[in-house]
Amino acid sequence: MNMATTPAQTQTLESHALSSPATWTLQPEPRSQSAPAAPTEPCEQLDENIDSNSLDRETLLKVASASFSFFCAGVNDGSTGAIIPHVIRDYNVNTAIVSSIYGATFAGWVVAALTNTHLGQYLDLGAMLALGAVLQILAQALRAWMPPFGLYVTTFFLVAVGAAYNDTHANTFVATVKGAHRWLAVIHASFMGGCLVGPFVATAVASAGEQRTWNLFYIFPVGICLANLGFIAWAFRDSFTLHPTRHLPGGTDIEGEESQVTRGKDATALIRAALGRPAVWLLSLFYFFYIGSQITSNGWVVEYLVEVRGGDLSRMGYVPAGFNGGCLLGRLLLAEPTHRLGERRMVFIYCVLAVGLQILFWMVPNIIAASVAISFVGFFTGPLFATGINVGTKLFPPELHSTALAFVFVFAQMGGSFFPVITGVIASSKGVGTLQPILVAILACTGISWLLVPSAKRQGNEAALHEE
Repeated sequence: MNMATTPAQTQTLESHALSSPATWTLQPEPRSQSAPAAPTEPCEQLDENIDSNSLDRETLLKVASASFSFFCAGVNDGSTGAIIPHVIRDYNVNTAIVSSIYGATFAGWVVAALTNTHLGQYLDLGAMLALGAVLQILAQALRAWMPPFGLYVTTFFLVAVGAAYNDTHANTFVATVKGAHRWLAVIHASFMGGCLVGPFVATAVASAGEQRTWNLFYIFPVGICLANLGFIAWAFRDSFTLHPTRHLPGGTDIEGEESQVTRGKDATALIRAALGRPAVWLLSLFYFFYIGSQITSNGWVVEYLVEVRGGDLSRMGYVPAGFNGGCLLGRLLLAEPTHRLGERRMVFIYCVLAVGLQILFWMVPNIIAASVAISFVGFFTGPLFATGINVGTKLFPPELHSTALAFVFVFAQMGGSFFPVITGVIASSKGVGTLQPILVAILACTGISWLLVPSAKRQGNEAALHEE
């Protein structure tokens, strides 16, 4: 297939190449300014003027594949809260011990961030996505077997590594397409679609009979993760390869140990460059609190409603679906208003509304009111993830996108692991009722940390940092 005949694809593949140092650092020298520019096809100019946000068929297929990858990750993450009460009772562990699954998740994201850039020297985009899909299939298959608790916890490490490879590179790719803010909203809405489906399937399977059946739920994610691998192999077949031998200017090949050393140096240089940018740390702080609030709420709300509000376990497992459904609608319906009215202003407003709704959940001792309130919390916090990614791709140069975003996601998962673990430890001694003040505080910190993130303002064709 000749990808060069499609302008939009050429643009996206070149952008991904920039994020991979194996091709970026040794590009041929640019032409001198006196060299004549290649003529632009009139039809290409006309097409871009007609609709700057239209995508060609191949790119749409890749965006659809990225969306399905996020759906699979959403099924995994969204089902955790509904499964935790059964894990506590069947494995006979307390809330502090079961919190170790979040620690394993965090460890997986750390390992993925440290290996992502180095693997990117050898594996092309499709191959990296496929590796992530394979690791997720392995983990879900082990869970369906109902392994010992230690191995069950380890599966969260494997899923995290696989999801990190998928998420990082899918985000990096989609951020390069035309109308990226809309397509980022679509793929992250797909994640919330998975989070919406996960609790329904998990609760239905877990409560199907008197005997223990919750582990059979994992047959479902095994199936969709297998489909995800097939979709990736089809959509990204043009990059389902190893990176070729690297060439120095003048035609000299770098092979063997010299090639490996050079690639290692490139990866290390990119990691240092990414971590040397204050914007990476400030955006990471925002995601630390944001993902911390999302996973803490999703992971502990069922146990809270059962223990504090006296809800029926067989029914309370559906409550996270309301939260995730709210997130899904928020990501679909609020993406455009957020973009048009100002990302900086709107995200802060959403955080203020979320804090108010979480206080309502806390103060009104009614399960129906709590379910409605948490659904609206999901609705207003839903757009935050895609908005942060859209801002991040403007803050970071293209060659740092995949490396910088990988570390941003690590800090996001650090929050997503730290706060649920702390909540579990506190709940084991003080009770699950401590969930509510913890969530109010995390959401408030999310809004404050957003104000610290630099805003990227366009000046002509270049993105310039504007510190506010």
